[in-house]
Amino acid sequence: MGRETKIKENVLYEIWNHHGFKSKLSTPTGDDIVILDKGTQNIEVGGPDFHNARIVIGNLTYVGDVEIDCAYSDWKTHGHHLDSKYNRVVLHVTLLNKNNYSHVYTRDGRKVPTVCLKDFLEPELTESITHEYEESQKNSAKVLKCDEVNESFPREEKERFLSELGIIRFEKKCKKIYTRLKELVFLSEMKVNEPVISYELTGRFQEKSFSHNDFRIKDVWQQLMYELIFEALGYSKNKTQMADLAKHANIKFFSKIETDGVVIEKYESILFFISGLIQNTTAGTGVQTKEYLERLNFHWNSSRTMYDGKLMDETEWHFFRLRPQNFPTIRIAGGARILFSLLHGELIRTMIKKITEIHSHNVLSNSLRSLMIVKAEGYWKNHYVFDEAANSELKYFVGVSRADEIVVNVLIPFFTVYFDVFGNQSLSKKLLKMYTSFQQKGENQIITEVAVSLKINELVRKTVIAQGSIELYRNYCSRNKCLECRIGKSVFS
Repeated sequence: MGRETKIKENVLYEIWNHHGFKSKLSTPTGDDIVILDKGTQNIEVGGPDFHNARIVIGNLTYVGDVEIDCAYSDWKTHGHHLDSKYNRVVLHVTLLNKNNYSHVYTRDGRKVPTVCLKDFLEPELTESITHEYEESQKNSAKVLKCDEVNESFPREEKERFLSELGIIRFEKKCKKIYTRLKELVFLSEMKVNEPVISYELTGRFQEKSFSHNDFRIKDVWQQLMYELIFEALGYSKNKTQMADLAKHANIKFFSKIETDGVVIEKYESILFFISGLIQNTTAGTGVQTKEYLERLNFHWNSSRTMYDGKLMDETEWHFFRLRPQNFPTIRIAGGARILFSLLHGELIRTMIKKITEIHSHNVLSNSLRSLMIVKAEGYWKNHYVFDEAANSELKYFVGVSRADEIVVNVLIPFFTVYFDVFGNQSLSKKLLKMYTSFQQKGENQIITEVAVSLKINELVRKTVIAQGSIELYRNYCSRNKCLECRIGKSVFS
C-alpha cells in the first residue's frame, strides 16, 4: 500500500471511530445506514479494519466486520475478494467511488454493500487529507532521525560501518541455521516428528556435543534447505506459514510418494491440502479449475493415509496487500518444483559441485541464482488463486529478484555452515568473500529508504551494504538507539 493510501485510511479510521459525518449515511442504492456499534479497531496485521460492528442497513441489522479503503477499487487491488479473512465483512467503507458501485463480493461470493464517504464529509476535511499527504511526501525519505545531519559523517565511514553490520547480519543467519541443524539432528535421533503441539529442547540437547558424524544424515540437510527456501518464498507476511508448511509436509513424508510423470502435481496436491488453501471439493466453476481440482483430489486421496500430521487453516495465510505474483498459492507452486529438484535432482550436490569448481564469484552467483529461478507452467501459469483466471500469463513462479534473495539469505549462509561443519574452511571463506562482493538485482523498502537518508543510493546493489542497511534500521533506527549507533554518536554529539 502506498504512503498516500495509508494516510487517508488513518484519517478515515478516525472519522469512523468518531462518527464524523455531516449527514446521515446511505448506500449508492439509497438504503439508510445507522451505526449502532462502530466495532473494535483491528491492530493486527491483515484482516478487516474493524471487528464485531453492529450496523443497520435498510431494514436489516448486521453484525460483522467493516473494511475501510481509500478507493472502491482497493477491495480488489488489495486482494480482499480472495481472502477468507474478509468473509465476515458487512460494510465496505470508501472515500472515493468513481463509478458509484453499490457492492463488493467476498471470497465466498456474498454481496457486501459499499458506502462512499465523499458526499458525507465536510469539504474542509477532504482538504486536510490532501494537505497531510503533501506534507508526508516532503518527509517521505526521512526514515532516519539523522537524515538532515548525517552528511557530516564521512561517506567512507558510512560504507565501512554498513559493511561491518552486513557481516554481523550474515553471522546471525549462519548461527540461526546451525542451531536449526542441531535441532533436526537431535529430533531425528529422538525419533520425534515435527511439528508437535509443543516441545522443549531438553537439557540433554543443551549438553550434547555434536561431531561431524552426527551431521552425515542426508535428509536432515534436505529438510533444512527445504525449510529455509520455503521461508524465503513466504516474504515477510507468509514466511512463518511457509516454514511451518515445510515442517508439516516434511522430507520424510515426501520420500514416501511414488515418483512418476506427475510427481510435481502430487507435490502441489500435498502442499495445497496440508496448507489448507484448498478444500476437498471439485466445485470449481471453470473447466480448467474443475479438472485441476479433480486431479489434486485424486493425488491427495492416494497419499493422505500416509500423513498423520496437522492440517493448516486457510485463515493463517495472508493475501492482503500482496502483489498477486507473491500470493502464497504461486509461491507454493514454485516451491513444489524446487522441492522436486531437492529430492530428485541432487540439488544440494549440484550446488556443492558449483561452489567447489567455479572460481569466479560473479559466475558462481549467477549459476546459483539460475537454480532458484522457476518458470511458470501448468494451471498456475494463468491463475493466482483457485478458479480466478489472471489477466495475463505469469512468466515466473520464482523470478530473478526473489532468486537473488534466496542466494543471499539462504544458500550462502547454508553452505557456509555446511563447509564449517565438515571442516572445509577454504570454501567457507570463499563464500564469505562471495557474500561481500555479491551484486543483487533487487532491493526492499527498508534498504531504499536507508540509502536515501544516508545519501548512498549507488551502494545498495552491493549485498553486504544492503544487508547492513537492514541491520542498521532494525537494531538501531527503529529502536531509537541513535546514541548507540556509530553514525548517531558522531552527528548528535
